[in-house]
Amino acid sequence: MADGQQNYFDPLVLARLSNLYLRARWVVEGVISGIHRSRARGFSVEFEEHREYSPGDELRRVDWKALGKFDRYFIKEYEDETNLRAYLLLDSSASMDYASNGITKFAYGCTLTASLAYLILKQQDAAGLVTFSNRVESFVPPKAKRGYLMEMLRALEASRPSGETKVGKILYEIAGQMKRRGLVVLVSDLLDDPEEILRGLRLFRLKGNDVIVFHLLDPAELDLPFDGNILFEDLEQAGLEVTADPRAIRGIYRKVVEEFTQHLRSECHGDSIDYQLLTTSTPLDHALVSYLSWRG
Repeated sequence: MADGQQNYFDPLVLARLSNLYLRARWVVEGVISGIHRSRARGFSVEFEEHREYSPGDELRRVDWKALGKFDRYFIKEYEDETNLRAYLLLDSSASMDYASNGITKFAYGCTLTASLAYLILKQQDAAGLVTFSNRVESFVPPKAKRGYLMEMLRALEASRPSGETKVGKILYEIAGQMKRRGLVVLVSDLLDDPEEILRGLRLFRLKGNDVIVFHLLDPAELDLPFDGNILFEDLEQAGLEVTADPRAIRGIYRKVVEEFTQHLRSECHGDSIDYQLLTTSTPLDHALVSYLSWRG
């Protein structure tokens, strides 16, 4: 198994995903919705890739320009535009590099993203990847090609958490540039202005996309379990730090965090956006199977 697969694939997760599907609820284009893939030719299609000509292929599908360039016959393969396209958006800002004990949010997010990509491609739907901080760091356009998973894994392997978080800004930019609706999956700690985040998510919905949010936090970010005077450092802004005794602020801290997550959950629900709060201590196979079974 290649390094990327070894790092980001848990055999237990893959085994439990084998009979599950990630279905689209709101994306309805042409004659299909959700997981069923069509290979109809000549109807609402876009060019996907070449393959060599075989006897019996329709001459109208020969790429004559490729013949002139390579002196060989190639056929244009097309992908029906009604196939589901999934855009996996992974936060790679510096705050995702945090871990109170064990796995970082970014490493957990990479495994979650890789597992979803595997599931989507297994369904023969198209999956693409965006990693971002305060800008788009990497982009792998959605495709349903066999072997495309390795390209996405290489992009994850090359990503390193760094930079400031600008979730809302990036969501709004990506939503504004999308030409085709599909399934949008966001994996992030959402440590940004919640109203800006919701503004970006709502633009995806306004344009007809199905949207899922995996709000990923470290358990310590929910509970503040530390004791004694602790120096807290901002991972994204050098020099921004504060010393405090968590015991003195734990109650109000937990209240603020709960209000933050409840606000996001409530607003997402009102806009028909799936919101799932996960911690890095949650076994990924349990989290995914539970969510996908609930989603239906």
